Amino acid sequence: MWIPTEEEKIGVVISSFRGTVSQGLVLEIGETVQILEKSEGWYRGFSTKRPTVKGIFPANYVYLKKAVITNRGQYETATPLEDSIITEVTSTLQEWAILWKQLYVKHKVDLFYKLRHVMNELIDLRRQMLTAHLTQDQLREVKRHITVRLDWGNEHLGLDLVPRKDYVLAEADQFSVSDLYRMHLSSRHSVQQSMSQGDGGKQRHGDACRVLVPHHLFVSLKSFTYNTIGEDTDVLLCLYDSREAKPISEKFLVKLNKNGAPKNPERVDRLCALFTDLSNKDLRRDLYIVAHVVRTGRMLLNDSKKGPAHVQYRRPYGCAVLALSDALQTISELKEEKDFVLKVYTCNNENEWYQIHENIIRKSSTKYTAPSTSYGLIVSLQLLRGEMEQIRREMPAIFNRGVAITRKLGFPDVIMPGDTRNDLYLTLERGEFERGGKSVQKNIEVTVYVLYADGETLKDCISLGSGEPCVSDHRSFVLYHNNSPRWSEMLKLPVPIERFRGSHLRFEFRHCSTKDKGEKKLFGFSFTPLMREDGTTLLDQSHELYVYKCDENTTFSNHALYLGLPCCKDDISGCSNIPASLTFQRSPKETLWISTQLSSTKLTQNVDLLALLKWKAHPDRVTDILGRLRHIGGEEIVKFLQDILDTLFTILDDNTDKYGPLVFQSLVFIINLLRDSRYCHFRPVMDTYIQKHFAGALAYRELIRCLKWYMDRSAEVIRQDHIQEALRALEYLFKFIVQSRLLYSRATCGLEEDQFRASIQDLFQSVRFVLSLDSRSSETLGFTQAALLNSFPAIFDELLQMFTVQEVAEFVRGTLGSMPSTVHIGQSLDVVKLQSIGRTVDSRLFSFPESRRILLPVVLHHIHLHLRQQKELLVCSGILNSIFSIIKSSSEEVSVQEEVEMMMESLLDVLLQTLLSIMSRSQAQEAGRSQRCPQCTAEITGEYVSCLLSLLRQMTDVHFQHLLNTFQSAEELKDFLLKIFCVFRNLMKPNIFPRDWNVMRLLTSHIIVTTTQQLSPALHKNFTEADFDFKVWNSFFSLAVLYINQPSLQLEGLTPAKRNKVLDRYGDMRVLMAYELYSMWQNLGENKVHFIPGMIGPFLGVTLVPQGEVRDIMIPIFHDMMDWEQGKNGNFKQVEAELIDKLDSLVSEGKGDESYREMFGLLTQLFGPYPSLLEKIEQETWRETGVSFVTSVTRLMERLLDYRDSLKGDEIESKKIGCTVNLLNFYKSEINKEEMYIRHIHKLCDMHLQAENYTEAACTLLLYWELLQWEDTPLREFLQYPAQSEWQRKEALSRKVIHYFNKGKCWEYGIPLCRELAFQYEMLYDYQSLSWIRKMEAAYYDNIMQQQRLEPEFFRVGFYGRKFPFFLRNKEFVCRGHDYERLEAFQQRMLGEFPQAIAMQHPNQPDDTILQCDSQYLQIYAVTPVPEFAEVLQMDRVPDRIKSFYRVNNVRRFRYDRPFHKGPKDRDNEFKSLWIERTTLILSHPLPGISRWFEVERRELVEVSPLQNAVSVVENKNQELRSLISQYENRQLHGNINLLSMCLNGVIDAAVNGGVARYQEAFFDKQYISSHPEDTDKIAQLRDLMQEQVHILGVGLAVHEKLVHPEMRPLHKKLIDQFQMMRSSLYHQGLPGLDKLSPVCSGSSTPRGILSSQNPMSPESVKMLHRHSPLNLQGSVRHSSSSLSSSSETGNLLILADSMGQSIPRIPTACSLAPPLPA
Repeated sequence: MWIPTEEEKIGVVISSFRGTVSQGLVLEIGETVQILEKSEGWYRGFSTKRPTVKGIFPANYVYLKKAVITNRGQYETATPLEDSIITEVTSTLQEWAILWKQLYVKHKVDLFYKLRHVMNELIDLRRQMLTAHLTQDQLREVKRHITVRLDWGNEHLGLDLVPRKDYVLAEADQFSVSDLYRMHLSSRHSVQQSMSQGDGGKQRHGDACRVLVPHHLFVSLKSFTYNTIGEDTDVLLCLYDSREAKPISEKFLVKLNKNGAPKNPERVDRLCALFTDLSNKDLRRDLYIVAHVVRTGRMLLNDSKKGPAHVQYRRPYGCAVLALSDALQTISELKEEKDFVLKVYTCNNENEWYQIHENIIRKSSTKYTAPSTSYGLIVSLQLLRGEMEQIRREMPAIFNRGVAITRKLGFPDVIMPGDTRNDLYLTLERGEFERGGKSVQKNIEVTVYVLYADGETLKDCISLGSGEPCVSDHRSFVLYHNNSPRWSEMLKLPVPIERFRGSHLRFEFRHCSTKDKGEKKLFGFSFTPLMREDGTTLLDQSHELYVYKCDENTTFSNHALYLGLPCCKDDISGCSNIPASLTFQRSPKETLWISTQLSSTKLTQNVDLLALLKWKAHPDRVTDILGRLRHIGGEEIVKFLQDILDTLFTILDDNTDKYGPLVFQSLVFIINLLRDSRYCHFRPVMDTYIQKHFAGALAYRELIRCLKWYMDRSAEVIRQDHIQEALRALEYLFKFIVQSRLLYSRATCGLEEDQFRASIQDLFQSVRFVLSLDSRSSETLGFTQAALLNSFPAIFDELLQMFTVQEVAEFVRGTLGSMPSTVHIGQSLDVVKLQSIGRTVDSRLFSFPESRRILLPVVLHHIHLHLRQQKELLVCSGILNSIFSIIKSSSEEVSVQEEVEMMMESLLDVLLQTLLSIMSRSQAQEAGRSQRCPQCTAEITGEYVSCLLSLLRQMTDVHFQHLLNTFQSAEELKDFLLKIFCVFRNLMKPNIFPRDWNVMRLLTSHIIVTTTQQLSPALHKNFTEADFDFKVWNSFFSLAVLYINQPSLQLEGLTPAKRNKVLDRYGDMRVLMAYELYSMWQNLGENKVHFIPGMIGPFLGVTLVPQGEVRDIMIPIFHDMMDWEQGKNGNFKQVEAELIDKLDSLVSEGKGDESYREMFGLLTQLFGPYPSLLEKIEQETWRETGVSFVTSVTRLMERLLDYRDSLKGDEIESKKIGCTVNLLNFYKSEINKEEMYIRHIHKLCDMHLQAENYTEAACTLLLYWELLQWEDTPLREFLQYPAQSEWQRKEALSRKVIHYFNKGKCWEYGIPLCRELAFQYEMLYDYQSLSWIRKMEAAYYDNIMQQQRLEPEFFRVGFYGRKFPFFLRNKEFVCRGHDYERLEAFQQRMLGEFPQAIAMQHPNQPDDTILQCDSQYLQIYAVTPVPEFAEVLQMDRVPDRIKSFYRVNNVRRFRYDRPFHKGPKDRDNEFKSLWIERTTLILSHPLPGISRWFEVERRELVEVSPLQNAVSVVENKNQELRSLISQYENRQLHGNINLLSMCLNGVIDAAVNGGVARYQEAFFDKQYISSHPEDTDKIAQLRDLMQEQVHILGVGLAVHEKLVHPEMRPLHKKLIDQFQMMRSSLYHQGLPGLDKLSPVCSGSSTPRGILSSQNPMSPESVKMLHRHSPLNLQGSVRHSSSSLSSSSETGNLLILADSMGQSIPRIPTACSLAPPLPA
């Protein structure tokens, strides 16, 4: 029992199902099915590819997906519950898969492989999304990659561009047209540049500073496999900038035991660090991971004598580096950890240890030793992106592993309030020490302590690297025997801020002995305080410290003893009272160099900054201190931003009157500092401070007062830099004012509210005052106004905290209204003004409906002024797009009728005017190939098109009614309608949007048709009857026709899914417009006559649309037109002529794409079997002429259809020629259209010339020549002919035709034309031209006699099957072959032209099954021409060169023979029963003509008896021999006689071997003669011919005797001998007269040498014959285009015999007299 499913609704087929059961549904793997019912392991449903076909399939063949069901029941819809981008990828891949295979078929190999790669990437990205294991950032990045690849693939496959919002398909209904346009631009940009992040929408009104997102490098030490040390080791990793030769991060320390495992067992698998806060700039540096390996153990690794085992020294061991540039690229693509191996190199000289990493990076291989194995440190890296808190949330696993946070040495790009840091980085650079009387240099170890003022050692204030706890003292590594050690060892000193003042560093130096005791003897120390007397810390630089002597017994219990001493050279001045007797003596030759770098948010090294922060210590210097604030570096200010702001507001509270302006200036300076691109990312710090830390409750009064004072002075002051700075800081000044007022209100419960509001009102009065000033005379004032306008929109959000939306909107309206109009300000300020308006529109204030109603009029006023003057169009369009976007999104929640009405009244007319202006400029640029950027013009056009469409889309019936009521006169309405119709027509041009913006095109079409429906009643109402206006109506009809013919609306070419999607959303918009067109046509009434026949052509274009309903609508209009003209003129010749002209022009204009071809086919249905029009005509009085007209058009359509089909680019030239000939004949015979006829003559001529068919080209031009007369009638300019007289044109045409006949070697055809021209020249006494033409005629006679011409082969071709074009279908033609083209080559050529065709292997006529099948069959065989002028060929004295032309030219009759046996077959002599079926084909036109092939008009069939056939064969051979011998006798053929030798040999040898004897046996037999008394004459004729042949052979041998080469004498001897045998054989058979032969052939006169050689022709003599013959393969006097040619008819007999599959005896070849013995 089948039960409707509740949950199982959507499934994916995981195994193909063939549907072998009853009602089974055929499914392919990967298809999506919607399930309707289930029953015991089976489902019933349908595939989404074929929703109409329902069936059953096994449940285990599909994988179920969760789905959302809407409209449950019979018409329910199921949508998969998954990310929409996954659904899109799935459907796109399915669509691409089909197109991808077609790429391979079309040999687009490069794109084929690229697309395959992209498809695999998409499958992988889709898989990643389906796993649902991605972080938010990763998911966003994957979506970005998917959309870029989808857009790329759609672009390259010619599919539609998909608009997206945040990577999700944008539904056209949910966004304004402007937004959709921007999305299209964004998607197109992503295809072209594979943009990096986001949706690519560009910010229009200034680019806010981009918030920088930090990167973090996760490093995990997997193992240290280089374990030959056998001692504890420290591995210190840091990030190192090789260009600046310094580390950029702290060090990450890993302590390992002698086995290479962590010393702390809890840290197993937790040896990882996160190098934080790396900026994009950092990642672009030349970064390396540098790992230093320091061992802890004996002084010398392999020498146990050097020091006892219990004494441990830190000793340098090795170093490894990894270039991050390559690694980062790898890990950023992978999005996961990747392992890398770092080889550990050891230092050759410890003196170079401090720069071993540099040497490795520079590959200075002499200074280090490579390891013996490739093992070393194995680390894994992963690059993370985002704020630290975000990383903690999204990747908790990293932090669960106890990751060591390893910071940058400097600050990150943004220091947020509350980020407290107080790190001093100390680097032990180097030292210089005395030898101290020792024979060898010392082994020096430095111990570092941090001590407080009371001498207490600060606990845990020294860190060698993150990952290990801090220590109280640090011992440096020891360099063996080195008195000038260079350590470059960096430590971090995280000293608490409260302990920093008074603390100092002490460095103790010890010599490490390697003797038995292994003592470490103290011999000196250095020190330095961390903070100076003035409160500043140690400067970030290198410090040279004094070394004081001491010994092992020295105690430092009283630190005051050395703190009073100078620590360095700069400190001497500070230690004036140095006692004479010192406890510690300075060692003058010993020095320690250290360097420090401070990263502190609380301590500074700047004196001025310190003075400001501690202003209370010097209250009398406050003015000076505030003045010096500008001299403090920006880095210091932003670092201590919160403290500085707190100080400033404290000073302000302390004495407002005295310090107010100075504090204001300082605040302005700091705010503007944050506008600098270097510090703009500190603005969040300022925002956070204002919101959470600012406490100046009274500050607003002074800030408002100062701000107003500055503005009021703008009209007076010449230098206004300080005013402009204050205005640039307006946003943050207002933030402080508003926050201050809020704090005061909270504290006082809203006290002094009225005073505050009044002060703000006064401030805005000053703002309006500044903007209203005329700045044209003062550039400085213009800059001030620009600064104010730039900052003004930023204060709206702050005002909204204190005032209502309406109040703020009033403020803004007053301010924008105070700005002078466009004509009263300079261009630069004009742009700033518009940008300010744009930011106002983009602000939150404008999103409130109540504020929009207040602001919109003033915004529209300014835009209207700009558009009227065509100024700043791009900026205006940006503002309008924003407005439309806001109104569209608001329309879903509140009514926007009032706002749309305002925009309609203000903008509609000016938008139309602007668009027309832009489009006309664009067309002018295209025509003049202007240098202006076409992309800019296209961008402006696209912006304003989207604005206009957005407005029209928002307009309702009420708005349109209101619009039409606003027109004061019909003239105004007419002007408006003409403008909007003109714009609409322009919007349908293909270049208005890029080819693949189909979503935009469809939406545009929808808006156009809905708008037209609203406007057409006004057209009918105001411009019909007496007020009829042709121009407006014509504009409407042109629009409707253009609209219906739009390529984007031709849904038939779309896939079913896309077609259904369009129909569901918009319906078929062509039908809507067709109904509108029909309705308006009916409304015309009597005025229809104005559009006949003018609109016939355009309306015909509509009928070509392949949509049945549109044709149904249009047919009554055609009938109407015919009826109107019939009533008016008594006929409809105009309609007929216009219709035929239009049909032809549609073809001539080259509109020859696939869709147009289909449209032509549909028109055939319209005028052919389509009943509607014929039915209507049947009912009319003019029935006969109407039906005749429809029939004629139908026949024309069939030919046009073929012609259009043949003009496709990849079609063969001969097919184009055939179609054109067919069309030409139709225009000549059936439709009297002389101009079209002549135009197609020239098209056909051009095709022939392109194919090098010069004779055919000449014959084609003769058709036009025949139309002209030798008269002086003037002719207009036409095609390539200038305006000239008819005589001149005919003369020029004659010369051209003669020239083409000459190139085609058809001089016989050119000579009559020469005579014609000569006659005309003689009539005009133009002797110069006459001389020229007579010389040309003479030259043609010379050419006939001297130049060799190839005789072409002729082939009969039958085209059978309904798949052939109409002009070929089920017809047979005879074709004139190309030079040297034999039957096999011709067959291959035809099969190449018709690759779908099947070659028929028999010559029989096909039956109806073949004629009516949907296939193509070709039947090809050679035919023999039957000359028309036989008398020329019979004349013996005419040279063969002349005869040969008449044999194959001007021929209409061709024949081919098919042998067959009639009656019983004689086994001894088959020729007795061998009959010939001779078919003669008569063509419609002789060859050559205007085509290389003509149709067979009729065929004649006769049967030739065996005797008659024998007579014909012998007669033909005699004629051939006579002709050849005659040529040699008359010396027409010079030199080589191989042709004569071969021909004589062929005839004589065949006769000797029984060829002629077979004829004798068959027909001279008494039995045959008695049984066939009717053949007596033919037998006698055969006997005479055979006797004649013997005589001819005798003459031929005599000629051969004279001309034969001495080397060929053996051959001649053999011929003489065989001829004697042949003659005696025939004599014995009873042929009288054979003894009366030429003397040369008798035995008595035969040369002795010939008689003596009785041997047959040897192989050597054959080779000799060929060697001496340049035409060794030519077998007859007929210079055929084939290399070894036989006569056509005998060749055919051979071919046909093979195809019949029966034993047919060999027919005499071109060189044989009679057939040899049958096989």
